[in-house]
Amino acid sequence: MDEALLRSLTPGVLTILVRRGADFAAAEDAVQDALVEAIRVWTADQPRDPKGWLVTVAWRRFLDATRADSARRRREGLVDEEPAPGPAPAVDDTLQLYFLCAHPSLRPSSAVALTLRAVGGLTTRQIAQAYLVPEATMAQRISRAKRTVSGVRFDRPGDVATVLRVLYLVFNEGYSGDVDLAAEAIRLTRQLAAAIDHPEVAGLLALMLLHHARRATRTAPDGSLVPLAEQDRGRWDTKSIAEGVEILQAALARDRLGQYQAQAAIAALHADAPTAEETDWAQIVEWYDELARLTDSPVVRLNRAVAVGEAEGPRAGLAALAALDDSVPRHAAVAAYLHERAGDLATAARLYTEAAPKAPNLPERAHLTRQAARLNARRPR
Repeated sequence: MDEALLRSLTPGVLTILVRRGADFAAAEDAVQDALVEAIRVWTADQPRDPKGWLVTVAWRRFLDATRADSARRRREGLVDEEPAPGPAPAVDDTLQLYFLCAHPSLRPSSAVALTLRAVGGLTTRQIAQAYLVPEATMAQRISRAKRTVSGVRFDRPGDVATVLRVLYLVFNEGYSGDVDLAAEAIRLTRQLAAAIDHPEVAGLLALMLLHHARRATRTAPDGSLVPLAEQDRGRWDTKSIAEGVEILQAALARDRLGQYQAQAAIAALHADAPTAEETDWAQIVEWYDELARLTDSPVVRLNRAVAVGEAEGPRAGLAALAALDDSVPRHAAVAAYLHERAGDLATAARLYTEAAPKAPNLPERAHLTRQAARLNARRPR
């Protein structure tokens, strides 16, 4: 059974059913039934036209469900309009499906789950494993999301920014369970880039490739975090870096700068440096200035303070940090790092200790705790 083939065909089959008049929730249920049937029968005999087969079976499942549901009697007329089995249309409506799954009325978590299910072709179990929640919880989340978008017209123009935000959230979930969400986000963003000519789509794809290229070096064998400056750059994926830089350069040449292009430019400068000491921090600060102008995000300004500290010295970084509210996530961790760079080990140790319980995940918490212990061990008794 070619699971990758089934996943790649899922969005196209779903959009065909929606085009024929099925509401999104019923169509998605029918497609899932067809996928289960394909897994059962294709092992012995895969059809010559897999997509056409899935469309035919899914449409019949939808009609069966329609007949059985007395509340949907008005759709009985669709039975007489059943197209004859045959090759599926070559039109790819995946782009509309992206926009539907990333509808503004959905919560981000629901939009991500629905995108992975409808566009990515993942099962509810796989998505639940990736997000470390019970399968029943994820099933309810997806069901609510499907009901929300069922009444949305399929031909409305979509919001590219919302779609990109959802894909970015998927990428940042990383890896857990048997689904690599970072790789899945790259696959889906490639798909989107093939369907729409937009510099920010290209910018997001470049950003993902450049970050993913460093993935193998981000953790030590024991699972502990490895800071960027300490990573083995010889193990970075140079092929992904080259592709990301090429995509980014083409996007920037269009002179329609957006936040994902700016973030990718920062990632490219890190990737381009042969060693941490050779990083062009002055140019990174300039890109953070552009990014702050585009987003006005306190998190961006926090990262800019780190870059300023590297480019102009820790005291300059602390001055930039002083302009930010200390409630910004990771504020204490950045302050600790800059104070350590400035030679104030006592303050740095205290701030690392304060930052550890606020860390968003266990590996980062453990890293900050080790940093505090390391500095405390160096202080005179």
